Amino acid sequence: MSWRVVVVSGNAKVDYKMNYLAIRKLDETRRVHITEIGVLILESTAISITAYAMCELIQHKVKVIFCDRQRNPLGEVMPLYGSHDTSDRVRSQVRWSREHKDLVWREIVRAKIKGQRDVLLAQGRSAASLLTGYLEQLTPGDATNREGHAAKVYFNALFGLGFSRDGDSPVNGALNYGYSLLLSAVNREIAAAGYITQLGIFHDNAFNPYNLGCDFMEPLRPLVDHEVVCMRPEALGKEEKMALVRLLNREVRVDGRRHHLLYAIRLYCAGLFKALQSGDVEEIKMIEYEL
Repeated sequence: MSWRVVVVSGNAKVDYKMNYLAIRKLDETRRVHITEIGVLILESTAISITAYAMCELIQHKVKVIFCDRQRNPLGEVMPLYGSHDTSDRVRSQVRWSREHKDLVWREIVRAKIKGQRDVLLAQGRSAASLLTGYLEQLTPGDATNREGHAAKVYFNALFGLGFSRDGDSPVNGALNYGYSLLLSAVNREIAAAGYITQLGIFHDNAFNPYNLGCDFMEPLRPLVDHEVVCMRPEALGKEEKMALVRLLNREVRVDGRRHHLLYAIRLYCAGLFKALQSGDVEEIKMIEYEL
């Protein structure tokens, strides 16, 4: 079972031999068995990786994330075909009914607002009661946009009335970095299950290749929010980034059992696919975590 998040930084060469990924630097060489790797983050533009290694990583469904010169996630690699029956999975995805998608989206929003409320409670913010009220007003498809109303209350209570998600600040940088890691992990499971990330159930931006991933990751955002508000970053450096990377190896619960977040995301996505096919939201196994 893949569970490791491997981060390569600095000047390095990455290659593959005998089922191991080798990370070679001037003073050392480290090897990791490829079946243990869930996500590989190439944090520097000074890293070179062989085509052989890339092909093996893709075949093993390892999410490979490339970073830019500022060491921020820039792009990711996903397999074209994640499952032997990808064509059938995509056909079923296209046929998901509007009714089923609306029911599933309501549960996704419910889980997200619950997570936001729990973050506010953990931080001792009285606005948590407003989010509890929004939970009671949810409808299929979130037709009344409780998610949007909750987000405004939530971010104002968490980071202050002057905070804007559009601003250029260390807090926004940390949030965006953490969200991008979660999105990559979710996209990995969507592709591995044979579905395509472009076709979402709520997000439908024609220029967003990850609409479905953006849908599925919503309940996980509060994990990043809580980490960032506790971190209080004055800059987005290596220490702050590694704290966010470690979230992917955090222990959480799914259906009463403890798992690393990377594996929990797989179980969570599998339940969403079943619910979208059947319309039974009881199939969804939400990820539970303690703050």
